[in-house]
Amino acid sequence: MSTVTYNRFTDMFSKFPEIKTGVWISLAAILVFGLLLILFRKRWTTRMLTYGAVCIALSFILSYIRIYRMPQGGSITPGSMLPLMLYSYVFGPAAGISAGAIYGLLQLFQDFYVVHPVSLLMDYVLAFAMLGLAGFSKKHLAPGVLLAGVGRWFWHFLSGFIFFGSYAWEGWNPVAYSAVYNGIVIGPDLLICFVIALIPAISHLADRLRDEMGALGKKKAKQTAEASGSSAQENDPE
Repeated sequence: MSTVTYNRFTDMFSKFPEIKTGVWISLAAILVFGLLLILFRKRWTTRMLTYGAVCIALSFILSYIRIYRMPQGGSITPGSMLPLMLYSYVFGPAAGISAGAIYGLLQLFQDFYVVHPVSLLMDYVLAFAMLGLAGFSKKHLAPGVLLAGVGRWFWHFLSGFIFFGSYAWEGWNPVAYSAVYNGIVIGPDLLICFVIALIPAISHLADRLRDEMGALGKKKAKQTAEASGSSAQENDPE
């Protein structure tokens, strides 16, 4: 190998040491999640994975539209949480929590702000995983939106007074500061999502998608049960 070729090859990877630790953690976590999906693929349909990828992408794109960026982290966006909340409402909390956790890890690529490994877990993984709580709403999307927003706020609040208490405004204790600060960050986003969820066209779309996915799930479960029963009868010696 010539010196020129060798130098070109090494230059290709010269930026690797500059990649932040959080990014490597994100890539590893996404890889692990992908392996888990493969291992437990029977619980995930192609439709679930496709809708999940689309909703994660939509939320990620919307998160780049920042109405305002807070000084200690966090941004106000035009409803970037809503696609994942809708996904959770349609496919259930387990799928939604998984998709939310992946989205949270992707946020590290966009806005890395971590002071401790536990704060990474709270502010990125657990906080955004709470968007899956929208799936616990049984009848309407809007209550699920509120539940998911409060769930995300809780983990940011917890991380805030534990790891960012030193940034508290003068005369404020860390707990009150974190509660208000994160309320200012998440509140407008949550309000936007809630108002959109109340629009009849959006609400009806969410209900229709949930009913359709539920019906397809029941149909597939019935077909699987029938196939298992037929197989058992064929293998049963008389």
